Amino acid sequence: MHLITISRIIGMLLMVFSLTMALPAALAAIYQDGALHAFGYAFALTFSVGLVLWLISQGKQPDLGIRDGFLVVSLFWTVLGVFGSLPFFLADNPGLSFSAAVFESISGLTTTGATVIVGIDELPVSVLFYRQFLQWLGGIGIIVIAVAILPILGIGGMQLYRAETPGPVKDNKLTPRITGTAKVLFLMYVALTASCGLAYWLAGMTPFDAICHAFSTVAIGGFSTHDASMGFFDSPLILMICSVFMLLSGMSFAIHFHAWRARSPRTYLMDSETKFYLGVMATATVSVCGYLLLSGTQNLPDSVVNGIFHTVSIATTTGFGADDFSVWPSFLPIGLLMLSFIGGCAGSTGGGMKAVRIMLVAKQGIRELKQLIHPSAVIPLKIGSQRVEAKVVSAVWSFVGVYLISFMGITLAMMACGLDFLSAFSATAASINNMGPGLGEVAANYSTVSNTGKWILCYAMLLGRLEIFTLLVLLLPAFWRR
Repeated sequence: MHLITISRIIGMLLMVFSLTMALPAALAAIYQDGALHAFGYAFALTFSVGLVLWLISQGKQPDLGIRDGFLVVSLFWTVLGVFGSLPFFLADNPGLSFSAAVFESISGLTTTGATVIVGIDELPVSVLFYRQFLQWLGGIGIIVIAVAILPILGIGGMQLYRAETPGPVKDNKLTPRITGTAKVLFLMYVALTASCGLAYWLAGMTPFDAICHAFSTVAIGGFSTHDASMGFFDSPLILMICSVFMLLSGMSFAIHFHAWRARSPRTYLMDSETKFYLGVMATATVSVCGYLLLSGTQNLPDSVVNGIFHTVSIATTTGFGADDFSVWPSFLPIGLLMLSFIGGCAGSTGGGMKAVRIMLVAKQGIRELKQLIHPSAVIPLKIGSQRVEAKVVSAVWSFVGVYLISFMGITLAMMACGLDFLSAFSATAASINNMGPGLGEVAANYSTVSNTGKWILCYAMLLGRLEIFTLLVLLLPAFWRR
């Protein structure tokens, strides 16, 4: 374990992260919203700690190993979650406790979108912008952005990139060099954000709201500048624009890159995971819209608009709201919550277990059924025309198993913290899937959850964002042995 190298990386990235507080500080100064001191102190403390870590680790820097990569990724998200909480803790409004501030920060960085703040409309402009900006940074993965600057430190970034994207991810390496890949992803992310913001503005949002909601839409985050979320705008057009960009952001950015390079939308239809993802979305949307209409819950226009919007929002793990779906009848609230377990595609900004894993599990189940009928047959498991190796299938099943065990353990822990089963179940699902809103006591916000419960949910959010194994591997004694 190269602790000196790790210290230097964390120090450098903390200094870079401190710069993200400069723009909110500028807004606080322009609008005189009373939060300037919070961002000033937070910037000074974050930059100072980063500088100290960087200075004490000068000298020859050995190359990173894979274990170092896992530790850096886990430390980076955890440390940033803590330092990112400082403005929420120091600002008079919202004036959160330390536990609540860390919860809000980690929720933003992991693009979960769960909030403990009541009265979002009354927050200072700078704090509103900062919440949204945190999600935008977390959406593409701050660590992936950082890969582009690691060569400045004389350190290769491939180990970190692999540690950030475990599991079956299609063609991560879009360019010959990993730094080029990170830059391509970042530029695509910026372009999609700009397009989303422009569409929102043309649809009637103010420039500030358009920028802020573009940040959280493309990040699959769900934070809003209003308590009523997207319902504040009372605009079917805005909801449909949001649905389109959530759907796009839930797809693999590698597929977006290949489609852009080929200048052909057929690229999406040639990808098995994308077709599965769109198929699930279409089926779920028709079911939700149809039930809302046939049950008499809403009229035809509202059933279509709210059905499409909320299905895409929850299924992609964004978590925006325009209506209180938790009071919808019958299976709809739980059914929508279950969709968040699928989440987006691998290589997207979405959460959940990822569509490719669910697709592989489904294909494996079908293959086992066929094997029962034809015991001697050799039935290969394929995605498209490519055969899936047995070790990949084993890894996927291991991931699903550990995911479900972790989910059950965290649900029980939340019940021990005082939540009823529905609230504990939905809070765990919303956190580990990085989705945000839950049901029961946590349908509107998480302000009533105990401090212990908030820390448990912070762990769940990090567990989901880091794809389970990246964080759990640190608990193995073998990981720390030389």
